[in-house]
This record gives sequence, C-alpha cells and structure tokens, in this order.
Amino acid sequence: MLPATCSSFLRRGAVVALALLLGLVGATASAPAASADEDEPQLRREGRWLVDDQGRVVIVHGFNLVWKLDPYVPPATAEGFTAADVQWLARYGFNGVRLGTLWAGITPDAPGVGDPSYRQGWQRVMDLLADRGIWMQLDMHQDQWHETYGGEGVPDWALHRPTVLSLLPPLNLPFPIGYWTPENSLVFDEFWANKHRGIDDWAAAWQVAAGWWKDQPYLMGYDLINEPWMGLEWLTCISFGCKASYTKELQPAYEKATRAIRQVDGDNVVWWEPQQLAAGQKVPTFLEPMAGEDQLGYSWHNYCQDVFLESQGLPLGDVENCWRFSQERTTTALAQAERINAAPLMSEWGATDNIRAVEIDAAVADRNLMGWTHWAYKQWQDPTTADDAQGMFHDDTDFSSVKTDKLRVLVRTYAQATAGTPLAMDFDAATGAFSYRYRSNAIDAPTEIFVSPLHYPRGYDVRVTGGHWAPGTGGRIEVRPDVPGQEVTVQITGR
Repeated sequence: MLPATCSSFLRRGAVVALALLLGLVGATASAPAASADEDEPQLRREGRWLVDDQGRVVIVHGFNLVWKLDPYVPPATAEGFTAADVQWLARYGFNGVRLGTLWAGITPDAPGVGDPSYRQGWQRVMDLLADRGIWMQLDMHQDQWHETYGGEGVPDWALHRPTVLSLLPPLNLPFPIGYWTPENSLVFDEFWANKHRGIDDWAAAWQVAAGWWKDQPYLMGYDLINEPWMGLEWLTCISFGCKASYTKELQPAYEKATRAIRQVDGDNVVWWEPQQLAAGQKVPTFLEPMAGEDQLGYSWHNYCQDVFLESQGLPLGDVENCWRFSQERTTTALAQAERINAAPLMSEWGATDNIRAVEIDAAVADRNLMGWTHWAYKQWQDPTTADDAQGMFHDDTDFSSVKTDKLRVLVRTYAQATAGTPLAMDFDAATGAFSYRYRSNAIDAPTEIFVSPLHYPRGYDVRVTGGHWAPGTGGRIEVRPDVPGQEVTVQITGR
C-alpha cells in the first residue's frame, strides 16, 4: 500500500524532501485438492462486470487479508483469522476479500516447487470463507521486494543483489521510502528484464498456485503482482505514466504469467495492475489487450495524495479534493479496463482512519458501480506501512475494539448480485437512504441487496418500481422484476 503515517523525524523529513523534489503532492507439491464440483461458484468476466454461476452481476465489498510476516499466512488465532472473523465479515455484508498468497510462501525453496504446508495454511482460511459465500481474489503481494530492503514478497532464493552494489550493505529503509533507493529500483529493473530468470520463476509460482486453487469455490481469480515498481524510471512513471515501461516490461511479463496460468487453468480471471505510482497520481495507464484472452481483470488502487500529505503531518492537503481525485482515478480505471477487455476492481484503497476520506472514496465507488476491497481488515503487525492507523480494530484480537465510525461508513446497503445490468447506485452513510436502478433480464435467480444492520435502528421501508421484493437471508432482500427486461428501481429508507 502507498499511504502512511510516519512517526519518526527521519521518515517525515525524507517524505517532505521527496514531496518538494518530485511534486509528490500526492513438480508441484502434493496436497489434498480443494473439493469442488464443476458447478461450484466462481466469478467470471462478462463485459465490465463480474458474474456469478447464475449469471448475476456481482459487486464486491470487502477487505485485504495480507499477512506479511513469515510464514505469510494468518494463524488460527484471535489476532489472525478464524471462523469468528468470517462471521463478522458476513454479518456486516462484506462479500469479498483479497488474500495475500505470496511468492515467498508458494515456492519458498526452489523455482516451481510448491510448499504443501503453505497451501494448507491458506486452504484453512479459504474453506472458512467459502462456507459463508465470500469471494476471494488471490494476491501475490510484494512491498519493496524482500525483507533485505525492508519489504516482503519474493523467496530468499529469488533475491539477487546487483553485483557492484552487493559489495556494500543493503539499505533497509521504511516503507515506502525504500523503493526510491538505487539498489531496490535496480533489482526491479533486473526482474523486468528477466535477468536471473526472475519473470520465468514468478510465472512458475503462479502456475503452482493456479494448479492448487483453480477449482476453489468462490474464487474470483489471480492478482499477478501488487503495485509493480518499474525501477529506475520511476520519475517518468510519477510524471507521465512511463508508457515505455508498460510496453517493454509490464505487458510482456503479465502475458507470460497469464500464459503460465492458462496451462493449468483456462477459466478463472487473471488480474493485471498498473504501475505502482498510478495509484496516487493522475497519470495515464498503458496496458493493452492480450490476444485470445477474455478473462482479464483490472486490479487498481486509489490513494488520494491529499490524505497522504495529511498522514505525513504536512498541512498541505485538503481531503475534499479527494472527490475529484477519486473520480478521475475511477474514470481512468474504467477506460483502462475497457481497453483491455477486463472487469475492474478497486482492490486497494483507504489505509487511513480519516473517516471523511473513506466516505468519499466509498461514495464515488458506489456512483460508478465499482467493487472494492478496502485496506485493511486487521493491522496484522504490518511491516511495510508508515501508518499504524489501519485496520478495523484498535486491537486485532478484540472485535469489541472495532472503529465504529469507520465501520459505519464501510458497512453499506448495496446490490450484491443483480439479475440484469446495474445502472445507478447511491447510498447515504449518514441517513441510510439507498437507491438502485438496474435493467432486469430473464435470469430466474433474484437480485440480492444487502441491507446495512447499522443504519436503520427503527427499521426500514422498501419501495420497488417495476418489480417486487421479499425478505431474503443473511441480511438481504430479494428483488424480482414484474416483467423481465424492464427497468427496476429500488429505494430503501429508514423509518
């Protein structure tokens, strides 16, 4: 993740200097296979949408679950992840997660050789999530490449320090400052150039993961790499979007990894991300379609620079500017997704306790019918963040320590599954007023709308035009059209 709060003078000084300088105002191992029949629910891409096994458009609201410490999978403890966490997510209507399945965990010992214990560790979590119908995007997370540079992501055997610089001690700097060091950037450049067979081995790790989880119920695909850093050309990335880096490095790497996955999994969505600095700067992105590929996703991040400046203690930002920023990044993401024939998902955003910032981004997402996974569910001793004000709890072991103001903004009434085409959605987190409009179709399954348990203390009223509704399960209502093919409007208001 990008935004953060720096506590030390050294880190804050470095960020200030950078802001002034750059204008940054802003053999697989054997293991029990996941049991799945051919009709197990998974998400597929149709147009700009994700659709379920019944053909309904699914909008995801959820969280990132990325355990960044060795062994890179959350333990079965109160701090980590248990059945109680799944119950909490389902209670509040969160129907999706982004799981940090790291390269360092998948093939820790040798290229292409999977670790069955790592598979089993995540399988425990996946089974819990699938039991409650929560969709899962698998994220090969990295931050600053490796622990040597203050980050995490790649196996020890995949770390190759540049020859000349390896004569000196490595610089281990706080996140995200470590990215700007010449050595860390050069390591990324060598990776994109496939020096030391880095791209090949990364693609092989994805092939292992896809072989493990291709039949996983409630899978929504594979996010190839978190926030790719383009190396020494990062200045052009932050200023102009670094088109050449996409053409010569990112696109070929993504296509190679996608082809590796397709050798074992021809169906699940493969998610591509733009270069890292596109998350916090108004720069274009330059991904292109992949010949013969129609199951791509566009996994994009949204971090308003005004909130970043505020988190650094710099009195230069105005959170209200995030309305324009968030809409501009969303518009760019929608255009990029359309260009590569992909379904978009705002897979990272937030990372702050600034409630107004969270409210703005969530509202913009609703108005653009954009699914999301917020950063983050729990703080989880995150080593690559400069902001400890993350997660939903003051204490990861205690649900009663939930940040209630943030929860009220993130828990929303929204259309989880639509039998038709979504047209417009709006939710007022202050009053609970909700409106939704969609073009129905002939699918037999109902449109399901989750109704927030926080916003209607005296109950709520539902008004449907062009259809009718009935109570559903799990805090949802079910809506059906009077005549398939007609437009349906749903309004929910508190009493």
